Amino acid sequence: MPNPKRRGSKCRRDKRRTHKKLSQPAVSTCPQCKSIKRPHAVCPTCGTYKGREVIAKTEA
Repeated sequence: MPNPKRRGSKCRRDKRRTHKKLSQPAVSTCPQCKSIKRPHAVCPTCGTYKGREVIAKTEA
């Protein structure tokens, strides 16, 4: 079974790992309440999608 001749350095390992990172999730603004929400999803604040009320919010 082949084995690597030399161990890779920490510098090369870290340079290779610089491309592995999480990215920020996509966000958009709700046209009804102007809050930040996920695109193509119901607004969790006001419960609307494309100007129509999808989830009825109860006044507490």
